[in-house]
Amino acid sequence: MPALRIERACVATIAIYSLKGGVGKTTLAVNLAWCAATLSSRRTLLWDLDPQAASSFLLTGHDGKERAKDQAQSIFSRDVEPAKLVHHTAIDRLDLIGADASLRGLDLLFHEIDKKKRLQKLLTGLRKSYDRILLDCPPGLTETSDQVMRAADLIVVPVIPSPLSERAFAEIVRHLGGKVPVMPVHSMVDRRRKLHAEALARHPDWPVIPMASVVESMAARRAPVGAFASRTAGGQAFAQLWQAIERRLAR
Repeated sequence: MPALRIERACVATIAIYSLKGGVGKTTLAVNLAWCAATLSSRRTLLWDLDPQAASSFLLTGHDGKERAKDQAQSIFSRDVEPAKLVHHTAIDRLDLIGADASLRGLDLLFHEIDKKKRLQKLLTGLRKSYDRILLDCPPGLTETSDQVMRAADLIVVPVIPSPLSERAFAEIVRHLGGKVPVMPVHSMVDRRRKLHAEALARHPDWPVIPMASVVESMAARRAPVGAFASRTAGGQAFAQLWQAIERRLAR
């Protein structure tokens, strides 16, 4: 797939966030990071803030257990420079700050240190080295999510086509109060399902990522869809979503 012809824009931090788990958040984060690095030729960093470390596993094959204890949290608890934990991936222009189980205590740590813009300050240093920084965020309305919302230029929210997921998205919008731009994305869509079709009809302007076997195979291949199946419907959907994000950032 040829690179997208997008005008160079200012540095941007994009958070991939959801109130609920299991909605395709990490899938979005990894594939959008690949699109930024490969299709737009951006210097891209994916920062995995989710203690499940799924993004880290997909891009490196490791789940964080082999790292030194509390390494991921040390950026926040011991003032370790984030750049020291940056790993190059096998994908050109795409770097990763990996996650591990120590991030389970991140909410408590943020509460204890009482620095509301701690993440924002850390990102300021990283923005000198990257054009696009993507954050794979843990689910829920937490201290960590509040830090993310203060730091992000755009929040991308995967929404499964169902009333409960739409309700969760509405709660995010209310919580933000218009302080940060939000882009909802219909995720894991099966157009054959009546409930899904009805949801898509209610929000025809929302980008759509289909439920597809090629997307599910990411875990087995440990690679973004674009790296092995860019011409499939799933691969094209991620590329189109990335184009929409770049246009949004350009505005």
